[in-house]
Amino acid sequence: MSHEHVDRHRAALAELLGPALIVEPAVLETLRADKSGHLSGAPPLALVEARSIEDVQATLRYANEHGIPVVPRGAGTGLAGGAIGGAGELVLSTRAMQRVLELSVADELVVVEPGILNGDLNDQLAAHGFWFAPDPASRAISTIGGNIATNAGGLSCVKYGVTREAVLGLAVVLADGRLLRTGHRTVKGVTGLDLAALMVGSEGTLGVIVEATLRVRPRPQGTADTVSVSFASTRDAARAASAIMAAGMQPSALEILDAAALRAIGDYLNQDLSDRGAQLLIRTDGEGAAEAAQRALKLAAELGGRGELAVSVEAGEELFATRRAFHGAMAARGEVLIEDVAVPRSALADMFDELERIGAQFDVDIATVAHAGDGNLHPNFTFQSQGFDAAGEPIVPDEVWAAADAMFTAALRLGGTLTGEHGVGLLKRRWLRTEIGDVSFELQREIKRVFDPRGILNPGKVY
Repeated sequence: MSHEHVDRHRAALAELLGPALIVEPAVLETLRADKSGHLSGAPPLALVEARSIEDVQATLRYANEHGIPVVPRGAGTGLAGGAIGGAGELVLSTRAMQRVLELSVADELVVVEPGILNGDLNDQLAAHGFWFAPDPASRAISTIGGNIATNAGGLSCVKYGVTREAVLGLAVVLADGRLLRTGHRTVKGVTGLDLAALMVGSEGTLGVIVEATLRVRPRPQGTADTVSVSFASTRDAARAASAIMAAGMQPSALEILDAAALRAIGDYLNQDLSDRGAQLLIRTDGEGAAEAAQRALKLAAELGGRGELAVSVEAGEELFATRRAFHGAMAARGEVLIEDVAVPRSALADMFDELERIGAQFDVDIATVAHAGDGNLHPNFTFQSQGFDAAGEPIVPDEVWAAADAMFTAALRLGGTLTGEHGVGLLKRRWLRTEIGDVSFELQREIKRVFDPRGILNPGKVY
């Protein structure tokens, strides 16, 4: 886009949007990246800090009329490069739309704007005895709109489900500026196609979420107990996790950290975690939590683990703070290719073995944590910076891409998937067709064309 066109579009948008339009170079520079480590080739045309549905509609009407790409963005905490703005693009942020519009105690639902942070929403709900169950590791810094756009999961979804299970209805602005309201306020509802579910996980390619009606839950009664168990290997830890689930227990979190992850976190937090080959963290909550924790501890010990029960809720939170430090620990080691594969729980131990084999075969450092109750692994490939390519993305060494390709192949061979919760974004689009097949891939592209005929919404992401 020429300087003349940039100036003309900025002037027209400023007249349309007033102070919601931001063009300061320092601000635009921050929109070239998210938490994935990817960097676009140049800053975007402008940032729109929408404060209302009308701001979003006006932006999309103008962009659609003039064929300007639009990148929807919340807090920019994505791990797949799905909200990065580049040259000639408008970044449309809903971060400033952060009100709680309604809380219905009787119906156990809340209506919110998309920019509210997951953690802030839960702080407000706590005063009424409720909580929003989806629990991504980024809950303190990620928005509800971003949670929905990526169908975020997290530590608690083993018991309480991913974001899709908590979304009752949505208001979405389509590419041409029309406002779509879809879903229900009722627990049941099968009228027409479920367009709300289609929007969940669509990564900003079908519309911009501007309001969400969410199912909330009464806060669990009783205690929350945490068990930490050390194992000689990740295979042993994975076997114990599978045994806990097979025994009919319902932990609210079940996490595995391998030896490489523990070493990195130990260095990052200045703690000595080198005495264990893998760690299994188990959390139970609600009525019977203490008894369930003791059962899990006993079963893990029978399978070779050395375990302990946290003496308090605070001590349990400290254990999980170690798990939540993983991404910071990886970033401190250099560039990171963050992955997110999932396999059936029965194949979890085999997938850990595959990762160990792949790391050795390609001489690549791989550290892995896993939501073990879901079979969802997060292998992180670390490497030293080699600069950026013509598209502005970090240059990933060939051996890292080869190792990632081998990992995806292994996950699919074991009956798994390329991504359990982070989404496709930029990071995984090259492998999407391989998993879903030609028919599904083309059908999904046709669905996108129905919602976005001019292809302005998050182009280059996912498809």
